[in-house]
Amino acid sequence: METTSHLLSSVLMARFAAQGFLRLDSVVPDDLNTVAREAMENGIPGVPYGTAVKEAFPDGSFARRLVDLPPVAGALRSLVGPDPTVDHIAVHVREPNEGSAQPLHGDAIIDTRRDAFDVQLMYYPHEVTRDMGGTLLVPGSHLRLTNETDTGRYQNLRGQIRLTCPPGTVLLLHHGIWHGGRRNDSAHRRYMFKIRFNPTTPQIRLWDTSDLDDPAVVAELSTTFPWYEQATGRLEIYNRVALWRALTDDDTFDIEYWATRVSNRPGRTA
Repeated sequence: METTSHLLSSVLMARFAAQGFLRLDSVVPDDLNTVAREAMENGIPGVPYGTAVKEAFPDGSFARRLVDLPPVAGALRSLVGPDPTVDHIAVHVREPNEGSAQPLHGDAIIDTRRDAFDVQLMYYPHEVTRDMGGTLLVPGSHLRLTNETDTGRYQNLRGQIRLTCPPGTVLLLHHGIWHGGRRNDSAHRRYMFKIRFNPTTPQIRLWDTSDLDDPAVVAELSTTFPWYEQATGRLEIYNRVALWRALTDDDTFDIEYWATRVSNRPGRTA
């Protein structure tokens, strides 16, 4: 991906750490949306696991043009570093009036990492209206570890988001977020292109850290969501503190003394 100055701020990184996703509305121009949709209709060959971006997406391809767009490249560099590899790609198609939806799930079946994460890019080349279904997300669920479809029995959770968006919108997701493709009740096909990126460099202070001490950082990390109660919400904030400590390489960072209290083990040597 091209070098870019469009790095995320600390506040936006904290928002990602808390919510598990970032949304970039209408960042892809109309001409590229047209090219991308045609490519999805014709079929896109798969990519072997761990392929470098330049090898996975040749110059001039719609996918290379997509990841080189400055807002997209800057966000990816902030999240997974300058040289991530492509884990895999997929084109998800929802047929008109298909009458079924994906169960709520997380893609990280056996992924228990707390100090690193993959990023999934989801790109929508056309408008997604309410009757087209869109992608369902549960904000703040990414650090609550589950085994793929453990959450599939749940039909609706308080505070969930069902995506509607203008054409050219990109979502960047933590690999663990609970999500699912909703059924398409419209008369039009719905397309989504997904790329999963693996970092190859430590995910430490990769973004614009000039606002690292902004009080809004702690405010973002303290955000609560309606799907959990107060007690379990504390667990999510504790998990965010652990992630933020890893991202900033600062093991003194804390919110309401929770991580400091839990790590207090006098006399322990290991």
